[in-house]
Amino acid sequence: SMALTGVGLTFPIVTFIMAFTALFGNGGVPLFSIERGAGNAEKASRILGNSFALLIVSSVVLTVGGYLFMRPILFAFGASEASFVYAREYLNIYLTGTLFSMIATGMNGYINAQGFPRVGMYTIVLGAVCNVVLDPIFIFSLKMGVSGAALATVISQAVSAFWVMHFLTGKKMP
Repeated sequence: SMALTGVGLTFPIVTFIMAFTALFGNGGVPLFSIERGAGNAEKASRILGNSFALLIVSSVVLTVGGYLFMRPILFAFGASEASFVYAREYLNIYLTGTLFSMIATGMNGYINAQGFPRVGMYTIVLGAVCNVVLDPIFIFSLKMGVSGAALATVISQAVSAFWVMHFLTGKKMP
């Protein structure tokens, strides 16, 4: 139960990261769609590029900030010395995947905006299935516990991020 408490303490941090993902990734999608609809492919491309750059920069800032201020943030959210151990264990691994998480989620909307909602759905399903398969392997079979859960999440996010980037840079894109 203490491990679950520790992991639960990380959710506000994960939500904070997702807020920046929505701001810089999903926030640009309507502008991108408007420009594509108006036939301004170059401007649409700049919007996509700016969103991508902002996702990268913010992921680096959030990752570094997360590592630097992990302890005070977790204690502000109610961690005890006992639960902090598990929260730190999870976040030490999870934060390494911040870039993957932000790219997968933030850039996925650009796939949908170009008329490929099924591919966008596959991004989410791919990450979810990977996580569901890898969690019990890492947590129980490899006896990694909380670290295994975090590693499964990071690997799943990386798979989704590579899927998104492969599609967005592929031949199907105009």
